[in-house]
Amino acid sequence: MDAALSDKKGGQKRNRKARHRRGLQGRPLASAGNPTTSLRPGGRPGERPGGRPGERPGDTARPRNGEAAAQQQARPERLGAPFVAPGEPPAPLYAALDLGTNNCRLLVAQPTRPGQFRVVDAFSRIVRLGEGLGASGRLSDDAMERSVEALKVCAAKLGARSIRRRRLIATEAARAAANGEAFMKRVAEETGLELEIIDRETEARLAVSGCSSLVDRETRSVVLFDIGGGSSEIAVIRIGENRSSRLANHITHWTSLPVGVVTLSERHGGEHVTPQSFEVMVREVEAMLAGFESPSVDALASGSYGDGFHLIGTSGTVTTLAGVHLDLPRYDRRRVDGLWLSDDEVSAMQARLLSWDFAARAANPCIGPDRADLVLAGCAILEAIRRRWPSSRMRVADRGLREGLLTDMMADDGAWRRGRPRRHQRSFGSAQAGEERVKRHEGTEA
Repeated sequence: MDAALSDKKGGQKRNRKARHRRGLQGRPLASAGNPTTSLRPGGRPGERPGGRPGERPGDTARPRNGEAAAQQQARPERLGAPFVAPGEPPAPLYAALDLGTNNCRLLVAQPTRPGQFRVVDAFSRIVRLGEGLGASGRLSDDAMERSVEALKVCAAKLGARSIRRRRLIATEAARAAANGEAFMKRVAEETGLELEIIDRETEARLAVSGCSSLVDRETRSVVLFDIGGGSSEIAVIRIGENRSSRLANHITHWTSLPVGVVTLSERHGGEHVTPQSFEVMVREVEAMLAGFESPSVDALASGSYGDGFHLIGTSGTVTTLAGVHLDLPRYDRRRVDGLWLSDDEVSAMQARLLSWDFAARAANPCIGPDRADLVLAGCAILEAIRRRWPSSRMRVADRGLREGLLTDMMADDGAWRRGRPRRHQRSFGSAQAGEERVKRHEGTEA
């Protein structure tokens, strides 16, 4: 009897241990010092204890010195394999890297249920690659050095895993800089990463693909915008009655404005912004939008294009507004991504930020010192968009190019057609860009 009871307890203990080894809800195991996070696509892993108050989840603090950077690069992650059911082959891993004007971001994910994937690893660091680019036309030595150090971390993460497919892109800063191509060669030599400088149309389509799951089924038209560091992409989407599985198939008009939060704040000053200087920034962006031919708001919101129309914003600007609106003690992507804001709420948040001085913005946990000089320039771009396409509501997206890259690769591989449902993995899907031609407009400097 005692032996039977002992065996039963031992079996329960082993089962509990096995469940622990498997990880919560089938998530991958990680070494104690280097956890992974299971999130929806675009999710940033939770902030580590001791992070700076202004840091977003997933933003890795800059090394204090070269030795710290070298130590970080010398320690590739040792992570357990994702849990799969007995007899089931593991899902392949895909990686997407986006080197933007302000941030360097990486996602590693595996397909799960059709149209969905699970984040296995993520990295984000503010590098300000485009710092000073507007004045000099070139990437500065300091900006390139910061970016290379971040990319070395990404290279270590990618080298520690077996990646089926990866796509590594660079956007406006590398695109616009006279030494952008030379910098890509340096990156390849020092990190082993081959980055592709994408054009503005590709950037706009990827932004749409990454946010497709935030477009409600009843929605008939959307203006989606991505306010970046050096450029801002805007896509007009008209869905009609027959919705494609790839939302980018419904893009009818798009534009890329050669202005973002870094370039606009450098031109007008980001630390000390008055209502008057804010309005000057808004009018500059309005002038850029004036040459963009697109359907009127009345045509988008009614008639043959359906009754449902709203804005979707994917950028640090709109996620910051959402975090301030929610009065979060620390930025929380789970509460921000997918949040609806009314037109009045957006106006109130912009007015609130404009009333704060630089120190107050830097002290806010959803802004922080790294973004305090950029957020009002982003609000000015947002305000110009809202004046051009007035809408009663706006949806906030904490996701973007990396999610579009991942869904593109997975769809091209037929990963979801061949895949099996994987239990206990929460994620969301996003459709991928199609190949149809759309009207194109290049923004010009006002």
